[in-house]
Amino acid sequence: MIPDDYEARIRAAWQGRISGCMLGKAVELFSMRQGTDELQRYLEDVQARPLRDYIPFDAERAPEILLKGCCREEMSASLADDDINYSVLALMLLEAHGSHLQTEDVARAWLKHLPVGSTFTAERAAYKTLLSQGAEWFPEGAPLGFDIEACADNPFNDWIGAQIRADLYGWVSPGRPELAASLAETDARLSHQGEGIYGAVVIAVMGSVLASGGAMSEAMSVARAAIPQGSACREVIDLAESLRAQADGGARIRQVYADLNVVHTVNNLGLVIWALLRHSDDFSAAIGEVVTEGLDTDCNGATVGALWALQGKPLPQHWSAPWQGRVGVSLAGQTELDLEGLVQRTLKVASSLDA
Repeated sequence: MIPDDYEARIRAAWQGRISGCMLGKAVELFSMRQGTDELQRYLEDVQARPLRDYIPFDAERAPEILLKGCCREEMSASLADDDINYSVLALMLLEAHGSHLQTEDVARAWLKHLPVGSTFTAERAAYKTLLSQGAEWFPEGAPLGFDIEACADNPFNDWIGAQIRADLYGWVSPGRPELAASLAETDARLSHQGEGIYGAVVIAVMGSVLASGGAMSEAMSVARAAIPQGSACREVIDLAESLRAQADGGARIRQVYADLNVVHTVNNLGLVIWALLRHSDDFSAAIGEVVTEGLDTDCNGATVGALWALQGKPLPQHWSAPWQGRVGVSLAGQTELDLEGLVQRTLKVASSLDA
């Protein structure tokens, strides 16, 4: 089930995920705090619509919360971001545990490698529970000392956190969507329930199908079947598919789910699916349009970028060239990694899972 160009697909997936993340990271806080209308107004003011390159920094027009280090001609390396942290952490987990990964392994890895200041919403809530209730020597291998499901009993357990942690589980499971779904769910259960888990499963399963050479529509169909009928995630996939031909599809999705938080799983998943189906032949349009639609811009840019790139189609060089293969992270003892090193480690993990 592994295509001849699998290595190239994995390299592109890392490039696409990082590039999409950096595009959205520039306006993440801007989008969340001031809303999509203000984000789109700024893009219009700096003549960046349609968005097909990194966002320009205009000192006179840029709001204070626009992140200059991710803007066009301002970047020399990708900045550390939780989306990329979790991809690297998933790689580390699979290097250590392979397909035998357990949710308690994820919890130990967080305590040993993931700074609490780099976690948000459901992840930080789960982290607090681990610290307050967990056994003293749990990080060193002792039993946890309480039911780990308590960590996911938090107010944010259907928000986007688990969905952004799931990508790599699909990349390393080409043609094995059940394995991808199992690994993503094992990770997600530390902090999420219900729709929060379903979103993670969708992303992992789509990655598995695409990495094996499947088409985007096939990946979406297989992922849809992997989650419960009647779930909100399944409903938003259907909505996004019905809007794939419409330029205002993203706006329609935001309108239907206007009551959800901007970092909820369901509304953001809808934007991801819509962008991928509408622009399956244009990488720049796929990440550009999903970021332009606002909500959780860096997460959606990263997820769309990775899944699009797994198709095996060429990525425009202007996306990866600015950060020069330098991948910023904020994990314990790690601040910058090398793209090629991540690619080779990912291939090794995929080979070990296959064995």
